[in-house]
Parts: sequence; C-alpha cells; structure tokens
Amino acid sequence: MSKNKIAIQGELGAYSHIAAENLYKDPEIKTCTTFEETFKQAYNDPSYKIVIPIENSLAGRVADIHYLLPKYKLQIHGEHFQAVEHNLLCKPDATISDIKFVRSHAQAIGQCQNLITKKRFKPIISADTAGSAKDLAEGKDKTIAAIASELSAKIYNLKILEKNIEDEKGNVTRFLIMGKNIEQPEFKKEKKFITSCIFRVKSEPSALYKCLGGFATNQVNLTKLESFSVKNTFDQANFYLDLEGHLEQPGVKKALEELGFHTETLDILGVYEASKYRNIK
Repeated sequence: MSKNKIAIQGELGAYSHIAAENLYKDPEIKTCTTFEETFKQAYNDPSYKIVIPIENSLAGRVADIHYLLPKYKLQIHGEHFQAVEHNLLCKPDATISDIKFVRSHAQAIGQCQNLITKKRFKPIISADTAGSAKDLAEGKDKTIAAIASELSAKIYNLKILEKNIEDEKGNVTRFLIMGKNIEQPEFKKEKKFITSCIFRVKSEPSALYKCLGGFATNQVNLTKLESFSVKNTFDQANFYLDLEGHLEQPGVKKALEELGFHTETLDILGVYEASKYRNIK
C-alpha cells in the first residue's frame, strides 16, 4: 500500500509535520522552504497533498496563505486543529546555566517571553522552529538553545531543558489539508460540514452588505470572514469565508447563489467535514 505523500513548509519536526503525522499513518513527508513552494508541489504533482497552517488562536492568520489560495486554487480536503507546545531544547551536554541565546521563529519567541525575560536570554530570530532545532544540532555552540517541538528534540537528538514554556496555554493552530483534485464528501445529516470560498466584491456602495444578506435570510452561519487587499490596489478586497454547511443543503446553495450575484469573482475552495474540535451543535 502506497504512503500518503504530504508536503509541508519547514523542516522535519515542524508543527505542520506533527499535524501530518496525526492525520495520516506514517506519511511520506516532503519539506519545503516557503509556503509558495509547498503550494507549487501539490499544484504540479497531484499525488501530493499539503498540510498548511492558516490561523493561530493567539497570533491570528498566517501571513501569505490568503494570497496563495486564489493564486493556486487548490481544493480544501479537510481541517485539523493542532495544539502548539513549545519546548526549550539544547545540546545533549549543555545545562541551563550554559544558555545565553535562544533561537526560534519570531512567533515562538513572542509566545515565550516570560521564560526569555526571566532567564535573560538574547533572542535570535530564525525562519522556523524546527529549522532552529536542526541548526542547533548541526552547530557546536552550547550557549544557544532553541524553542521547538518535542518531535524536533527526538529527530535532532537534542535535550529538552523545559517543556511547555509558552506564556499562555491553549495555543492552537488550524491547518488545512489541500490538494489539486476535488474531494467533496457526500452530504449526511448526522455529520457537520464546512464550506470555504474566496470572493471579490464589486466596487460599489454597500457591496459587502449585499453579499452577506443571503446568509442571513437562509440562516447560514458564518464561522470566518476575513478580507485581504487585491494585489497592487487599495480600492478592492478579496474575502475568505468559512460557513457551516454543505453545498447540497438548500439554504447553503441559495446563499451562495445570492453571493455570486453580488460579486465579481467567487471560487469555492472546498466542502469538507468539520473537525470535532469545533463542537458544532
């Protein structure tokens, strides 16, 4: 039986890697340097899916993703909510008294300020958390520690000095599973679904109000609505939207038909089963 081929942004041990391992049994992981490289992998090779972060409960949306969604128009096959637990990693022979610097992604540094301030560590900003762990393992300087996942410590043979060092608990990242092919599940009453789309409003007064009216009249709940500017202009915006429901439900179908009437462009990104993390009633 062939393995699931998954492309992620970042090095092995990244939270995207952990999400992929939780979603698939023994997946074949391809690491990519940038988010765009990750999207290109699935766009050029339909045998690959990508596991990509879209938003975080503390830091908000992940930069670049919303601009890549309409560019590559990959289909959303599912979602996954992954707990983010930061750990302080060091060389196997290092102790806490050796540490003078701490390296990690800017968000991870920002989320672990209590420990960094208390220990008076000097932060070093890196491209990603797992990459910081890999760099630490390949170097010889034991005055540097890394903030990364427990999986990173295992992969790169590093010691965990302190676990769960984030300032606030409940740090969760939402990931999307995407691919080039359409995989729309059949509607079943006992299951909960999310439909995602991107649309561009017409440049006219009350345009967004008109777009959203159909969701109110058809009693469709929106769980996410976020704007981002159209490239090279401040006059128009694209909107990313998540709603509770399936395209086969009459209310959802009517609401999206009305949305399409009031927009310049409308792309359905996918219909997929809602994660149990949402606890939709």
